[in-house]
Amino acid sequence: MKLKKLITLEIAALLVVVLGFSAFTSSNNFSTIPAGYGIGDVAANINLMNVNGKMVSYSDYPNAKGFIVIFTCNTCPYAVASEDRIIALDKEFKSKGYPVIAINPNNPEVQPDDTFELMQQKAKEKGFTFPYLYDESKSVYKEYGATKTPHVYLLQKEGGKNVVKYIGAIDDNVRNGAAVKDRFLANAVNELLQGKEVSVKETKAIGCSVKV
Repeated sequence: MKLKKLITLEIAALLVVVLGFSAFTSSNNFSTIPAGYGIGDVAANINLMNVNGKMVSYSDYPNAKGFIVIFTCNTCPYAVASEDRIIALDKEFKSKGYPVIAINPNNPEVQPDDTFELMQQKAKEKGFTFPYLYDESKSVYKEYGATKTPHVYLLQKEGGKNVVKYIGAIDDNVRNGAAVKDRFLANAVNELLQGKEVSVKETKAIGCSVKV
């Protein structure tokens, strides 16, 4: 009788452990944490809706040397503070072969001011000179591993593939463009244009968390 009771208690304890771990993993939602690209990885092509209603892919830019991919949004104060700098980056580097591709990963059900219609309004009001794409399926930001807005991925074409060369922040002062001392992204693009290896390959992206 004592042995039977002991076995029953051990089974009950095991169930507590198993169920507790299941609840822990469910609540932490590990499966949705982006793994993302690293330096040297090949980025897959994209096919996302632009604010002008047309689909945009990297393959639409046969003459590009690479791409400045920036995950951003309408609402995050850090993203808003970066808008003029993103426009300036496109102006500086698009003609040199590195156009900006902006992608909004936010879910408008979580962040109501990030609807596609308000993206269109934002692009018009700010005079965006680059595609502002909607990651409706939330698959692209996960593939990249973007966690912030803004979050930058610099790609370079090599043998027909888009290779990740830099990941992180636009510069060293996301809050105040006038106080920037180190232009991480621009420096990386210029090094690639000079045929050099990017010296600072990764920095910490500072911004709002992606709202999904």
